[in-house]
Amino acid sequence: MATLIKFFVTLSIFSLLACSTINAQLSPNFYAKTCSNLQTIVRNEMIKVIQKEARMGASILRLFFHDCFVNGCDASILLDDKGTFVGEKNSGPNQGSARGFEVIDTIKTSVETACKATVSCADILALATRDGIALLGGPSWAVPLGRRDARTASQSAANSQIPGPSSDLSTLTRMFQNKSLTLNDLTVLSGAHTIGQTECQFFRNRIHNEANIDRNLATLRKRNCPTSGGDTNLAPFDSVTPTKFDNNYYKDLIANKGLLHSDQVLFNGGGSQISLVRKYSRDGAAFSRDFAAAMVKMSKISPLTGTNGEIRKNCRIVN
Repeated sequence: MATLIKFFVTLSIFSLLACSTINAQLSPNFYAKTCSNLQTIVRNEMIKVIQKEARMGASILRLFFHDCFVNGCDASILLDDKGTFVGEKNSGPNQGSARGFEVIDTIKTSVETACKATVSCADILALATRDGIALLGGPSWAVPLGRRDARTASQSAANSQIPGPSSDLSTLTRMFQNKSLTLNDLTVLSGAHTIGQTECQFFRNRIHNEANIDRNLATLRKRNCPTSGGDTNLAPFDSVTPTKFDNNYYKDLIANKGLLHSDQVLFNGGGSQISLVRKYSRDGAAFSRDFAAAMVKMSKISPLTGTNGEIRKNCRIVN
């Protein structure tokens, strides 16, 4: 028994050291010598994108979230189905709703012109996400860099590991914990829904069948989301400022105006996150600060580093 305990203690220490080593390889200065103008290139491209369509900031953020929740932040979500290769784009959470791939393609082309075969698609996606949020009035942060791109993808993992719009609080908590993210991380990262829109098919049941929804909001949304048909009709998550990254999302939850079931359970599902929802509804600065920290934490989920993976020349296909 003593030998067994010693084995597990040694294994735990080894796992912690391995995790620390991986994270140590990620650094905001990773490309300081090899592609010093990287962040300027990405930001300039995102400025053009956001000026053309503010919603794209939310779409890129969703890409990053869905990428990180499937085998880590490795740009696997960007891979196309090709021949016998099956990617993640046609999984349930992504098919027909994931968007912004062409934005990453454009940025990748600009980066390749400046720094050939140097910067991963995974790092470009991480930077574009940060810049999109900042350009919509949200926080900025130092993005840890040094990820490499996956040569594989998993449609089955995308189907099973990405939280859905009808998830209850226990399911959300479990799925986040599986990625080493806490209930606090869940609550603050859900605040990403302060920007962007979602399709009728994802909120139809809530507006037509749930009781804990503001009656005026339900009536308004039913105009564009009937009991049948109009599945892809869009509505904003945030009832007031859908293109501004602020804390109105949490004010909506307190007023029973969360558009998705998975949003409203943060306030109506019981538990410690209720106090966080109230806190963020009152203190936008605290939300911005905690959101930035949680994004850094999420961006470190199982990155490929060192000689693992590759630097894709084209984000849609392996080299």
